[in-house]
Amino acid sequence: MASVTVVKPRGGGGTGDLLTACVAEHGSAAHPYFSSDALIRGPESARNLADAVHFLCSLHGRHPGVIDHAAGRPMDEAARAWLIAAGEAMAAERLCLTQLAVAAGPIPSTPGGGGSEAAVIGQRNALTTLALSDRRGCALGASLAFALDWSPVRAVLDAAGRRLGIELPPSRMDGETDLRAVADVAGEAPATERALLFGAQQLALQHRGLWDLLEARQQARFDG
Repeated sequence: MASVTVVKPRGGGGTGDLLTACVAEHGSAAHPYFSSDALIRGPESARNLADAVHFLCSLHGRHPGVIDHAAGRPMDEAARAWLIAAGEAMAAERLCLTQLAVAAGPIPSTPGGGGSEAAVIGQRNALTTLALSDRRGCALGASLAFALDWSPVRAVLDAAGRRLGIELPPSRMDGETDLRAVADVAGEAPATERALLFGAQQLALQHRGLWDLLEARQQARFDG
């Protein structure tokens, strides 16, 4: 897996600040395709949103997911309580993903797209490895980054729902303030903070890789 380095600024913010900055810089919302007209508003946006729904469902629509795996790792009680609540919230999100994928119909036909499913399986395996890591803090960091990144991803799902005539219930995933607090407590030990930020980095990069894949599929349909 590719990695990036987050350097804690001298006298700067806590672990929660670093984690949210990492996700903001490297996660879904920072990808050019994520907020593009092609995905959200263009003439082919219905197909492109359907494509996104199917691949998000493939990556995150199965149980156990990142948060569920992470709940079994060693961590402090506050983090475990957050993971349990987040796991319950994600169960509802999986239902939304499934509902949208069924309503969207078959995956849009894409020239040269035969390797896409294999790519998503590779991403899913990479995320599972992160969430099952024995390195204290890594699984929690991946889970916190997932929850942070899910907020913009949910906006795309809501857009797909509007296209399909489906009104999704509000997400119950915690907001940024709660996530920062969990990260700050868990990251008090330097070694745990490093592992937590590594897990967050890798989660953000895997999500970015998904949008790379979706953009490539959109371009192949446009060119084809």
